[in-house]
Amino acid sequence: MSVIPTSIARQPWQMLIPLTALVCFGALVLYSAGGGGWMPYAAPHLVQYFVFLIMAFVMTRFPRDFVALIAFPAYAVVLVLLVLVEAVGAMGGGSQRWLNLGFMQLQPSELMKPAIVLVIARFYASLPVGEVPSWRSLIPVVTLLAVPMILVGLQPDLGTALAIGFGGAVVMFLAGLPLRWFVGAGLAGAAMAPVAFFFVLKPYQQKRVFTFLTPEKDPLGDGYHITQSKIAIGSGGWFGKGFGNGTQSHLNYLPEPHTDFAFATMAEEWGFVGGLFVLVVFALILRWGWNVARRSRDRFSQLLAAGMVATIFFYVAINLMMVMGLAPVVGIPLPFVSHGGSSMMTNMICVGTLMMIDRWNRMAPRSGLRG
Repeated sequence: MSVIPTSIARQPWQMLIPLTALVCFGALVLYSAGGGGWMPYAAPHLVQYFVFLIMAFVMTRFPRDFVALIAFPAYAVVLVLLVLVEAVGAMGGGSQRWLNLGFMQLQPSELMKPAIVLVIARFYASLPVGEVPSWRSLIPVVTLLAVPMILVGLQPDLGTALAIGFGGAVVMFLAGLPLRWFVGAGLAGAAMAPVAFFFVLKPYQQKRVFTFLTPEKDPLGDGYHITQSKIAIGSGGWFGKGFGNGTQSHLNYLPEPHTDFAFATMAEEWGFVGGLFVLVVFALILRWGWNVARRSRDRFSQLLAAGMVATIFFYVAINLMMVMGLAPVVGIPLPFVSHGGSSMMTNMICVGTLMMIDRWNRMAPRSGLRG
C-alpha cells in the first residue's frame, strides 16, 4: 500500500517538476535582471506561478460536459472585454490593451488565446465528422476567429493577434478541414502581404519588418534591440559569464531584459548550457501535452488539448526566434521565464486545461462528447 495519497500520486509530476524548475530558473534570471534583488520582478514571478498553479489544480476538477457547456459563453465574455478595451481601455506603451479593474490590470487579448481554442474545439466536436470538410463548417469558425483577431489588431497588438490565429488554425487543421483550404489561404495571404504591409501595418510595425531583414543598417536605432540581443546571446559562450555577471543587461545595453529579451539575459549569464536546459524543459512540457491529446478518446478533448499545446508552442517559438533575430520583434514573452502576469496566466490556463484533460483520460476515457 502506497504511503502517498492517490490524489497526489496521480498528478502529472513528469511535467510539473520540470515546469517548476523552469519557473524557479526564470526567477533567478529575473533576480539578475532586477539588479540583484527579488523585487520588482523575481518575487512576483514566483507568487504568480504558485497562485496560477492552484488555479490549474482547481481546473482539473471541472467535468468535460461543464467545460463544453461554457465554451461559447466564455468566448462571448472575453469578446465583450475586447470591445470594452476599445471603448475604455488603458493606454500603455502606445497601445490600448488593458482594462483597469482596480486591483489589477487585465489584458483580455491574453484570455482570448485559450478561449478561441476552447470554442473552436467545441464547435467541431459537436459536428458529425462528415460535415467537417464543408463550407458550412468553415464560415462560422472563420467568423469566430476573425472578430477577435481584428479587435486585437486594432489595439494594436499584431503578435497576440497572430497567436490567436495560430491556435485557432491548428484546431481547424486537426479537426479535419481539407489541406487544400490551408494551402489556398496561405497563397492568398502571401499575395495580400504587400497590401497589408503598406496599408494595414502601423509605421512602427513596418520598421520592425525592415529591421528584422537588415538590423545592421541601423545598429544604434531601429536595429538596436536585435543587435544587443545577439551580442548578449553570443557572448555567453558555452557556460556563460556567471550568475549576476551579465554586462548587456546590467549596463542597460539590452532593452527589456526581464520581459521580451529574458532569454538573452539568461543566455549571457548561463551560456549554451542554460539555453539547452530551457529548451529541454519546454520539449518535455510540449511532449507531455501532445501525449495527453493523443490519449484522449473523444474529439473535444483531443482538439482542446492539441490547441493548448499549440498556444504554448507559439509563445516559445516566436520569442526564441525574435531574440535570435529570426523573426521581427512582436512583443511576445518567453513562457514561465519572462516577467508578466498576463503571460503567466495564459500559459497556466493552458497547463491547467491539459491537466484537466489528463484527468478526464484517467477517470472516464470513454464518456462525454464525441464527434
